[in-house]
Amino acid sequence: MSNENELELGELQLSALKEVANIGAGHAATALSTMLNCQTMLSVPRLNICPLEKAPLLVDNLAEELVAGVLLKILGDINGYILLLFPGDSALHLPDLLLGREPGTTKELGELELSSLSETANILTCNYLIALSNLLKLKLEPSVPEPVVDMLSAILTSIFMEFSNDVNSILYIETDFEFADKELLLRTFFLLIPDRESLNLILKKLGVL
Repeated sequence: MSNENELELGELQLSALKEVANIGAGHAATALSTMLNCQTMLSVPRLNICPLEKAPLLVDNLAEELVAGVLLKILGDINGYILLLFPGDSALHLPDLLLGREPGTTKELGELELSSLSETANILTCNYLIALSNLLKLKLEPSVPEPVVDMLSAILTSIFMEFSNDVNSILYIETDFEFADKELLLRTFFLLIPDRESLNLILKKLGVL
């Protein structure tokens, strides 16, 4: 039996959300190309939706893996959070790209590495948000981003506690980025965590609710 806070989506609704994912990932790829001054290619974004409390089990089994990225609150016409994460090796490889190092140089995230990673995550997150705002014709603005480095389960637990019973589902988008002339794969997880009313508004704007 479904929990009363879960939202079950049909094929039409998921198809509309996948369109959002494709547009957002495209904006992010363009931003990365500009930052790194090289062509950036991306995989077809993989999208799913599930109850927040089950997300750590479904997001590539990352529950107890250290992840790094940024968390920000969405301000404007919807209420929720956006979380952009780089898991495992991707969190170490990205600073190497940004700082002009050979891939594999960074073994741990120091202050410089965290700063460059957080700034990049913030730029990519804002590009996702701009794409979503333009598509839905909603006013969506990001709060000041908060860098996060923790186990995914701990990050999501803190968000779940704040939302309490208003949370029903989490939308997550997994995208792989590859770079011209670099044998390197950058994995990202973009998590949109709206309250129930906001998710319903998004679906309504997409014309599927």
